[in-house]
Amino acid sequence: MINPESLFPGKLAIQQRVLTTYRAPLFDAVARACAGGLSVFAGLPRPEESIATTKSLRVARFAPAYNLHFFRGPLYFCYQRGLLSWLRDWDPDALIVEANPRYLSTPAAIRWMKGHGKPIIGWGLGAPGSSGQGWRKKYIRQYDAMLTYSRRGADEYAALGFPADRVFVAPNAASPRPVAPLPPRPDMFRGAPCILFVGRLQVRKRVDLLLRACAAQPVKPRLILVGDGPERTALETLARTVYPSAEFIGAKHGPELAPYFTAADLFVLPGTGGLAVQEAMSYGLPVIMGQGDGTNDDLVRAANGWQVPPDDLSALTDTLQQALSDATRLRSMGAESYRIVAEEINLENMVGVFLEALQRVRR
Repeated sequence: MINPESLFPGKLAIQQRVLTTYRAPLFDAVARACAGGLSVFAGLPRPEESIATTKSLRVARFAPAYNLHFFRGPLYFCYQRGLLSWLRDWDPDALIVEANPRYLSTPAAIRWMKGHGKPIIGWGLGAPGSSGQGWRKKYIRQYDAMLTYSRRGADEYAALGFPADRVFVAPNAASPRPVAPLPPRPDMFRGAPCILFVGRLQVRKRVDLLLRACAAQPVKPRLILVGDGPERTALETLARTVYPSAEFIGAKHGPELAPYFTAADLFVLPGTGGLAVQEAMSYGLPVIMGQGDGTNDDLVRAANGWQVPPDDLSALTDTLQQALSDATRLRSMGAESYRIVAEEINLENMVGVFLEALQRVRR
C-alpha cells in the first residue's frame, strides 16, 4: 500500500530507449501513484538485440519514439525523434530520463524542462571508472536527482560530486513481493541435486559453461534448462557430447514455471542478464549468477548466493561444487533469498523509491 503522502500530485513523463516487457508493471504501478498520470516515451531496439518489447500499458500511456541508431559497441549512439514534441504535448511536471550521454536527443529535453522550471531526474547504472572525468561531472550536474540500481552505482555518482542526498537506490525489481509462503524443502537432497536455468538461450547467458561445469562435478546433478532462443540447437548438440542428461524443456511462462522452481535446489545463471533470478528467489532458491554491471549486487549476496565471472569456467565449476556440497546450507541460503525479495527488492519497494525521488525534487 502506497502512503498517500508520497503520491505525486502532477503529471510525470519517463523516457526510455526501449520499453521492455518486464518494465511495464513498474510503469503502471508508478502511474497509479501519479495524480496527473504518466506517459512513457520509447522506441524500438535494433533487431539483432533480441529485446522483448511492448506497447501495452494498462495504466500509463505509451508514446512511440522513432529511434535512430548510429554505429555499434563503444561508438553506439541513439537519437529519438519526437522527444520534444512529446514533452510539449504532455507538458509534464517532472521528467525521468535514462542518464546515458549516448542518447543524443536527451540534452534538448533537459533544456526544455529547465526552461520551464521543472525538475528532471536521471536514471542510470552508475559511472564506473569515471572519477576525475570532468565531462561526466558536468553531464550529471544537469539532473536534480539520480536514480540508480545499486549502492555501487550510488557510490560512483557520489565520486563525481553529485549530492548524496539526491541519489536514490531503486534495486532492479521485476517482480512484486511474493504472496505465497516459502516452499518447504527437506534438509537433504531428493536424489541427485537439481540445478535450474530459466532464460533465453543466447550466447551471453553462457549455458555452454553450465553444461561443462555440471559435467565436471563429482556427483552429477540433474540439470533443467527452461527457455528457447537462437542458441538452442547448438547447445543441444554440445550437451549430447558434454552432458547428455541435460533436460531442454523449451519456453515456459507464468504458472507453467512453478513446477520447475519447486523441484530445483539451486538456480544458476552463468552469464549476464536474467529476469528469472527474482522469481527463483521467491521460490526460496539460492542463486549462482554471472557478475554484471552492478544491478544485481544487492540482490545476490554471500548470504543467499554467489556471483562469478561470466566467462570463467573454472570459477563456475568450483562454485557449483561448493554449493552442492552442503544441502543444509543451501536451504538456509534459499530462505534468505526469499526474505530479500519479500522485504527488500521487489516492485513495490522500487516504486516507493521512485516516489521518494519525485518528492525530493519537488521541495
